[in-house]
Amino acid sequence: MSEGSSQLLIKRYASRRLYNTETSDYVTLEDIARFIREGREVQIIDLKSGDDLTRQYLLQIIAEHESKGDNVLPTNVLTDLVRSYTSQANSVVPEFLAMSFDMLREGPTQMVENMEKMNPLSAMPGYDAMQAQQKAFMKAMTGGFGNWPVGTVPGSDAAQPEAEEPEEQGDDLNDIKSQLAELQAKLAKMAK
Repeated sequence: MSEGSSQLLIKRYASRRLYNTETSDYVTLEDIARFIREGREVQIIDLKSGDDLTRQYLLQIIAEHESKGDNVLPTNVLTDLVRSYTSQANSVVPEFLAMSFDMLREGPTQMVENMEKMNPLSAMPGYDAMQAQQKAFMKAMTGGFGNWPVGTVPGSDAAQPEAEEPEEQGDDLNDIKSQLAELQAKLAKMAK
């Protein structure tokens, strides 16, 4: 069985120490983050209660990386996440984030194609603006190149981005601005 194919069980003792059941030794949060980066699925349970603590520890790992300056989440995204906990949008946000990261793993080109196929969300007010933001996010995540060939990894020899014309990039920005203005107008009408 390969290292990345099974779930790694970590037990938290009453002393809050984390125990790797696979290697029979104690691990740190950084070790757990490394396992995840290597492709392992990790589950952390409380030894005494049996509660699943995985989400709590994953959030703690993210918080520690963000506090060290490894900023992946822009402030506006964090703000929107906080707002989603107190708004009616919180039922849509988890599915949207899960789909976004699934598409990110599949590759930028595949993600854009999938965004165009998601009919259930396309009826949602502001979908076009959300789609434009998703495309802009993908460009930022891939170093400004939005069209990597499917199945390649940025930085590999096989990955050569398809070049975009400078005026196309300007058109994208203008499209995003106009879609954002339309969304703001719709929201203003809804607020009245």
